[in-house]
Amino acid sequence: MLWSLIKILIFVGLTAALAYGGGLLLESNGYIRLTAFGTELTLGPLQGAVLGTLIVLAVWAILMFSGLVIAVFKFVNGDETAISRYFDRNRERRGFEALAEGLMALASGEGRLAMAKAARAEKFLGRPELTNLITAQAAELAGDRRKAEEVYRRLLQDERTRFVGVRGIMKQKLIDGDTDTALELAQRAFALKPRHDETTDILLRLQARKGDWTGARRTLGAKLRSGVLPRDVHRRRDAVLALSESQAHRGTDDAKAQAAAVEANRLSPDLVPGAVAAAQALMAQGKTKAAIRAIRKAWEAAPHPDLAGAFAALEPDETPEARLKRFQTLTRIHPDHGEVKQLVTELLIASDDFDAARAALGDLPETDPSVRTLALMAAIERGSGGDDALVRGWLTRAVTAPRGPQWVCDNCQAAHGTWAPTCNNCDGLDTLAWRRPHADASPVPGGAEMLPLIVGAAEPDQNANLLATGAAAQLPPADPEPEPEPAADDPVSEVTPPIPDFAPPEPENKPR
Repeated sequence: MLWSLIKILIFVGLTAALAYGGGLLLESNGYIRLTAFGTELTLGPLQGAVLGTLIVLAVWAILMFSGLVIAVFKFVNGDETAISRYFDRNRERRGFEALAEGLMALASGEGRLAMAKAARAEKFLGRPELTNLITAQAAELAGDRRKAEEVYRRLLQDERTRFVGVRGIMKQKLIDGDTDTALELAQRAFALKPRHDETTDILLRLQARKGDWTGARRTLGAKLRSGVLPRDVHRRRDAVLALSESQAHRGTDDAKAQAAAVEANRLSPDLVPGAVAAAQALMAQGKTKAAIRAIRKAWEAAPHPDLAGAFAALEPDETPEARLKRFQTLTRIHPDHGEVKQLVTELLIASDDFDAARAALGDLPETDPSVRTLALMAAIERGSGGDDALVRGWLTRAVTAPRGPQWVCDNCQAAHGTWAPTCNNCDGLDTLAWRRPHADASPVPGGAEMLPLIVGAAEPDQNANLLATGAAAQLPPADPEPEPEPAADDPVSEVTPPIPDFAPPEPENKPR
């Protein structure tokens, strides 16, 4: 509406300017004298202006006629479309102008205007493979999904635009949550353009969500062969998919599960869940040395509590002293790493060497306090005969302490209790990394629970006591009875404020 008013005002202004200029020419006293071939012609100002306009029109007519003559000449010489192109040239110009205006409107976020310009361009050009692309995207921009899907279906009829149509409908099905149809469309789009990175990633994500790990590995291999995926990234993701395939076969086809786990470890030796699964598979096959090598190689890349648990499971019935000696295979690697210090501390606690355990833990409870380190300090104080108030003080600090490293998604920063091939929040493939989350608030398995896991060979009473220590560090205070006021001469009470008592849970080796 506003644009129409502006055009009317411009037209009125130009008309008034021309009328005013004509009046000035009529009132002018000058003249124009032309002399040619002995003939003299005298013109007034207005007559001169009219003559100049006629000359310009004559030149334009000559040029147009020359173009027509050239087109006829080409037609006579075998170019059957020369004359039609001559007459369609103006329509094409107007059509391409409308097309350009539609693209500008689309880039500016004006969906309705873009659709109108695309319709005008189609009227002049008759090129649906161009105009339908703008119309579909403009309809999506304007929120008209029914119109967008209708246009995308028209794009399927042209081989040149079929991929765009499939991709557009696929994205709409994803928005609707129809993942089964989206998966079929993603497979069609991948067949049309296997080098299209976005489509391949969507296909991999949908296959992973459906649990089609074999199909996902085929897709990943095709992506490698097309040259759009680096070989090292392919090996890592293929290892993740192979490990997922192993987990899917577990319990139904143990031979396939073990083979896939070993394959995952071969592809990516530093993948912690892959090393653990491979060690379990190799132990089931009686290959203890190979299992130790798998765990050791992953430990060299980065110490991890799951690796320590898998290493402990290799000899479940050994004494604490024998376990401490056997674990030197791992603890000699990265001895200053926080995970190694905590592991050594747990092993020494199991051997009742609490002074050495305190020395091995060092200043971690102060410099890097976490649920696990503070639970270990509570176990050391209890094992060495410390005051109950001091033990409860360490446990109270553990309740509100950071949980330490967890499996965190690099895309959405969501924390996970256990490793998974895809993020439960954003469906990202191979995005979980073992690190501290930005908001360290969710519980982590393998933290305080590692204590009863590693010291599994301790005496039953002692093991239950230590388990209660580790589990209590993860329990919120549950309406405790009020503590009596401390005595004025109690030195421990002066340091440690009144702390609610914790009822230890029944001994069980599983996270809450």
